[in-house]
Amino acid sequence: MRVALLVQKKMRVILDRLYEAIAANSTHCDILWLDDKDQRDLERYFRKSIDAQKYDRIVVFLRFKKMIRQRQFLRTIPNLVFFEHDAWFNYRSKKYLGEFSRHYRAMPWARIICSGHSVTQKLCAEGFDAVFVPKGYDQTLLRNLRQPRSIELAFVGSTNNKLYTERSEFLKQLATVEPMEIVRTKSGEEYLQKLNAIRFFVSADINFDEYMIKNFEAMACGCVLLAFNQGEDENAALGFEDMKNIVLYKSLDELRQKLQLLRADAALSDSIAAKRQELVEAHFRFADIGRQVVEAMRAPLRAHGEGDSRKAATIAWLEAVRYRILRR
Repeated sequence: MRVALLVQKKMRVILDRLYEAIAANSTHCDILWLDDKDQRDLERYFRKSIDAQKYDRIVVFLRFKKMIRQRQFLRTIPNLVFFEHDAWFNYRSKKYLGEFSRHYRAMPWARIICSGHSVTQKLCAEGFDAVFVPKGYDQTLLRNLRQPRSIELAFVGSTNNKLYTERSEFLKQLATVEPMEIVRTKSGEEYLQKLNAIRFFVSADINFDEYMIKNFEAMACGCVLLAFNQGEDENAALGFEDMKNIVLYKSLDELRQKLQLLRADAALSDSIAAKRQELVEAHFRFADIGRQVVEAMRAPLRAHGEGDSRKAATIAWLEAVRYRILRR
């Protein structure tokens, strides 16, 4: 299977190993890095750089806010697959509420590879060709160094983005009643060392409906993960079992109660850590996730134009007009 993989040139999260794993599991894969200018004008980029007829799958993993203005052109791309890590915005974010559905409705024949199990089910219920492949972690960068841990309780990552308001508020509230660190680090070695210094990592993805990459990274580095509970279906799909390989909570009080239990029972904490390590290394390395992505795109796609409607075409046309006006 010949694949063109269109990805962002600049991202906060380094996903190079994931792209390489997708390429390694394809017969042929061209990884195409698009800067902001390229993403703003996909029609120009394709005309200059891509012969779409050469590929069995054209996989788009670009900034959503750039794509929604270009639906009319995206509708012309054959064998189209969307690779999506942010579709949970469709159901939870005020800014993007329903926007992903409107976008995909203009191209109902395209496949959507989605990183949330519950979100994938919602998209399927709306009639989309959606397939679940979870997030994971870079196994070449992040690992358990099995060294002494000097920080008992911490969160590493962003709290400033407006999309993460609930995360920020929860962590600040927790920090007023528990001794914890809230820090940011550079990617790479600094991030690896910081995660390996933490005993209990607090993940506060409040009501995301899926688990972010940071959860898998913390688990891979040996932290006992205390994560906001995203629901039974999501946990079952990932193999997460509360107080066995992960610690789940729904409220600040529940988190603190379980934290006290772990502090008092080192054997329980060590057992959770051991089972967590086994789970994440067996299933969530980018090497494994890349293979799953290729498997998810391998099945025949809907025929180009299948499920199309005058309404879908009209929506795409209106978006194209809006896009051209904004470019002036």
